[in-house]
Formats: sequence, C-alpha cells, structure tokens
Amino acid sequence: MSHRLVGKVAVVTGSTSGIGAGIAQALAAAGARVVVSGRRSQEGNAVVAAIREAGGEAIFQQTDLRQPEECRRLCLRAAEAFGGLDILVNNAGVFPRMDFEEVTPEFWDQILDINVRAAFFCCQAATPLMRQRGGGSIINIGSVHAFGTRPRMLPYGISKSALYALTMNLARILAPDHIRVNWVTVGWVLTEKEFEVQAGEGTDSEELLKRAETLPMGEFSTVEDVAQACVYLAGDETAHVTGSNLNTGAGLGVHF
Repeated sequence: MSHRLVGKVAVVTGSTSGIGAGIAQALAAAGARVVVSGRRSQEGNAVVAAIREAGGEAIFQQTDLRQPEECRRLCLRAAEAFGGLDILVNNAGVFPRMDFEEVTPEFWDQILDINVRAAFFCCQAATPLMRQRGGGSIINIGSVHAFGTRPRMLPYGISKSALYALTMNLARILAPDHIRVNWVTVGWVLTEKEFEVQAGEGTDSEELLKRAETLPMGEFSTVEDVAQACVYLAGDETAHVTGSNLNTGAGLGVHF
C-alpha cells in the first residue's frame, strides 16, 4: 500500500463497478479512507470487501444521486464515518444512445440528471466539509465526447460538455478555499458496461477488440489509467493544480 493519501477521506460516486470501482480501490491503496457509493448494495459491498482484503478502509453508502438530499447525505456519511471529507470523485454517469430525432424529454433528463445535476449537488454538499479541512480535491470524470461526439450520443456529449464547464467555473470559484477542481478525460475503456452496450448495438466482443487498431495509440485506455490520474490529482503534491484537463484517452480527445 502507498502512503500518498494517508489521512485523506474520499467519496467516489458510481463506484460499485467499472471505472468507479477501480478509482475507489486505487485511492484506498494509496491510503485514503473511501466511501463507495451507488444504488447496487451487493456490488458496492463487494468493492468494500476487496478494499478491506487489500488492507484498505472503506464503507458503502447506498445512494440515488437523482435526489439532491442523497448527494448531501453521501458526503455527510464520509464526515460521520471518517471525520471529514478531502476528496470527491464525481464518476457516476450514464451513456445510453438514441438518434437525435428520437430523443425524448425523459431520455434527456435521465442523462443530465446523473451526469451533471448530481455532480453539481455533490460538489455543493462537499464544499463546506472541505472548507473545514482547509481545502480539498474535487475530480470530475469526463469523456472525449465532451469535445465532439457521435450522433447517437449527442445528449451524453452535451452532458459531459456541461460537466467540463462546471469543472472550470468551480475551479475559479473555489480557489480561495484551496479546493481544487479538476477534470479527467476518459477515452475508450472496455468495462463490462461498455461490452454490454456494444453488444446491444450488434458489436460482439471479438469485433470490438479489433477496433483498437483504429485508435491513435493502437490500444484502448484502461480503468487503471483513470484511477491513477485520480490518485495524482487527489494528493498534496498537486496542491496548486486546479482547472486542469488530465487526458487519459490514449490520444483520443486531444483538442486545441
């Protein structure tokens, strides 16, 4: 176990599986005490068990981020269990696909409620707790789709563009409080959910793996890429890093 984040307390949203679980485990391995959160208690408790088995500290908080009060309760749970809050990783996100002409208000709200609204209210809930600690680190998990997306992913791309704007504006607003707000660009990561989504669109796993050849570096990004970016941005070594875009996309999402 690393000691980079010893003494820190972290909340990771959407951390019952996939990228979020990887982030929670990496933060714990670096010494942070972690609140794993999501709607699926069985999966969340399994992530907590894995962290504890590896020598880390973690608890699970079942959370429906569509409810602002639950965003607040999640952050308060960290303070109650571990004495404060230093790190918030807004990882929770949904990425269903639909043709532009067919997007309904319900579909739009489903994406924006989780990908932007929930992140906003989690930041709002975390800020006073971080002020009590003399500062903190908010890390928003973004996407290459924020900077140009595909037709069937337009609402998702817009939601990530909005999250990027939230990141940069909060970085300025919270700088006097020594609360750093940064963004991690995520490229194409083959999580279980990604395989599921691709299968739903008729792409089997073998065909999907071949698509690495079309990517700038010839390979997919990994959960570990994103997780270690979060460890870096969470530590005291980056005390003056705020308003940054740390691109883990293996060459995707590069823009000027």
